[in-house]
Amino acid sequence: MEHDKTTRYYQYLEKLTDEMNDPDHFDRAQFVALLTEISEFFGLSKGVTEFYENVMMEQRGIGEVLIDYDNGHGDVCIVDRRFITKTQAVIRGRLYIAAETPMLPDEDIRRGDLIMRCVLGLVSRNRLIDTVETLMFHDQSGFPNLRAFARFMSHECMNGGISGRTAVHFNLRHFGMINHDIGRAQGDIVMHNYFDLLDETIGETGIICRVGGDNFVMVCENQYVEQVLEILSGYPVPFGNEQRVDVSGYVGVYVLPDGFIWTQIGDIMDKVTAASQAAKRGNHGNIVYFDQKMHDMKENQVRIQALFPLALEKHEFHAFYQPKVDVYTGRIVGAEALCRWFHDGQIVPPGQFIPVLEQNTDICQLDFYMLETACEHLRKWLNEGRNVVRISVNLSRKHLMNVDLLDRLLSIIDRHLIPHEYIEIELTETTTEVEFNSLKRVVSGLQRVGIFTSVDDFGMGYSSLNLIRELPWNVLKIDRCFVPPDDETDTSTTSLMYKHVIAMTQDMGLECITEGVETRRQVDVLRKNHCGIAQGFFFDKPLPVEEFEKRLDQQFYPI
Repeated sequence: MEHDKTTRYYQYLEKLTDEMNDPDHFDRAQFVALLTEISEFFGLSKGVTEFYENVMMEQRGIGEVLIDYDNGHGDVCIVDRRFITKTQAVIRGRLYIAAETPMLPDEDIRRGDLIMRCVLGLVSRNRLIDTVETLMFHDQSGFPNLRAFARFMSHECMNGGISGRTAVHFNLRHFGMINHDIGRAQGDIVMHNYFDLLDETIGETGIICRVGGDNFVMVCENQYVEQVLEILSGYPVPFGNEQRVDVSGYVGVYVLPDGFIWTQIGDIMDKVTAASQAAKRGNHGNIVYFDQKMHDMKENQVRIQALFPLALEKHEFHAFYQPKVDVYTGRIVGAEALCRWFHDGQIVPPGQFIPVLEQNTDICQLDFYMLETACEHLRKWLNEGRNVVRISVNLSRKHLMNVDLLDRLLSIIDRHLIPHEYIEIELTETTTEVEFNSLKRVVSGLQRVGIFTSVDDFGMGYSSLNLIRELPWNVLKIDRCFVPPDDETDTSTTSLMYKHVIAMTQDMGLECITEGVETRRQVDVLRKNHCGIAQGFFFDKPLPVEEFEKRLDQQFYPI
């Protein structure tokens, strides 16, 4: 009899070992059936395995408790094994017999203990596989990541291809403001609920993954695209106590062509990202389909980014100066330094390279280069005794997070011995509260050292009135959108807004400039509303330095 029990015992150990050595074919139901058979054979009443991520979770009772076998009479614990792994996870196993059952022989308890060790090893192995799966294919918030996306695409290509599907990239619109309004914890709930809604919509034949932050990419069958785009156009998402918030996205869409071959993640990401960025720029609506024109723009972006470092080194970028003119006297009172790129004998239009450089920190290098160039010209003019005017230089919002920005600006200006009153830094309005706070730090710092600051394109950004109320600007540049067209009356909405913006600026003691002035009537409008300085084609286009020097010598425009 004992010999038979020993034989069966080793047979069970062999089966458990087989389960441990073949993780790819692990069957939970089959494994539980085996544990049931073992428990009944040894006269056990109950078997329990537990898994906790760490000791604290164990103490709080937060983990997985698996009842491997239970006939309802598990009263006395005869084996209790607890292990702490190298990752600090806690694994525990216990075996029970009924109270009325005689205590098992020591040999059977030893065998049960060894079997429990095997079970715990198997649980530990499976949990490790789950952990690796989670870490490899999910981000810290639990969303599938780009590795999961690549795995899905590779699998689908190996099993019939991905014809008849569409890729979508979307950036959640103004999600930072949602987090600000309802709190980050509730914002996370909203994001997960929105994700779940889209995931449920596309089903198991598609996948949705988070690229990072509030950016996602998905692939789904074409039959679901209309419903997906409807949700991405705006959908009320629940959170908290029966509250809802409207969530929408900037969406890029790429319909995978017949015969599309997947080789790497860039095959899709480059296209849908370019389309969603076009949507975010707002020129073509919030949903943009990738097309050949966008492909050409993407190639141009790659080319510009590749050419930029050498172009900067070879001084292919030149400062052109557009005068700022007193509308009453015609006197040149300042100028804006604008960048022009000369490459292989051709001028590269700013609209082709500035937006590309603004996609990363390349634009910051160019801004510093332009400031350096402007300071070199100012020093030359001062040395020559010319009629020097204040020169304004643009800074991208990309600079705002640079805590060393003020030191870098001052090092350039002071190295050329430029009196601070001859430099003006133009900064565009911000679009978020975080940027606003950084902008406030930069403007205040420039003011402390006597460098002029101006709001560029006033009226186009975030909380414009708050911007000029809280920040110590010197100059306000009114965007061309406020300038009344020639065919508008003095009582039109645009004319009235312009009039009151000028009045407000003057009451606050700010210098006021209107840009985009192109006609005689617009000059008359500036005079009538007491805006004393204009910048625009009516007086001059941006000029090469030699031509601008001639204008400086003339000092006045005939008006």
